[in-house]
Amino acid sequence: MKMKKKLLVASLLTLAGTGAMAQSAFEGFYAQAGIGYESVTPSFTGGSVDGFGYTGTGNNANSFAGTIGAGYNFAVTPSFLLGIGAEYSPIAGSKANYTLTVPGIVSGTDQYNKKDSYNIFISPSIVIDKDKLAYAKVGYTGANVTSGDGENTSLNGYSLGLGYKQIISGGLYGFGEVNYASYANTNIGGGATGSFSANSTNVLVGLGYKF
Repeated sequence: MKMKKKLLVASLLTLAGTGAMAQSAFEGFYAQAGIGYESVTPSFTGGSVDGFGYTGTGNNANSFAGTIGAGYNFAVTPSFLLGIGAEYSPIAGSKANYTLTVPGIVSGTDQYNKKDSYNIFISPSIVIDKDKLAYAKVGYTGANVTSGDGENTSLNGYSLGLGYKQIISGGLYGFGEVNYASYANTNIGGGATGSFSANSTNVLVGLGYKF
């Protein structure tokens, strides 16, 4: 009987040790910063200005990108985390041309750029091992688009992302991710009907700290 008790205690201690080892290093609060590349694709829905119909086209805005963010990961199971987070891009994207044309009458070209973008998201994650994490992001995103004459248009929509994190040392980790944002139609305004929308894709690498 004593031998059975010893074996049972040893088994429980082994299981407890295994559970502790399985705990992800990414549970809890974190903060991070990333840099990379972004491409913004604009889209115009035709309308009218001063009673004349017009069409619009725009070039992609390709530029350097950067974000800062923070969040918290909850353990649902030893192999699955669910996180919430927010990120902000303090870097204004490069300017690109867009053209509005009233067929047979006039055509005008101006510039636009995206800036002050933010993203609020949830993040389901798969624990690869204690120090490695694969994750997805689903969120609500917003941004401002400024034209060459300084007129500002606010956009909002949804975001999707995929990424990977790995501990480097202690709480310090590196990450890489790709993100997509779809900004819904918004009225052009300024006496014109029609709407403007945009999609953006970025690829980021960076460093973070899990507290």
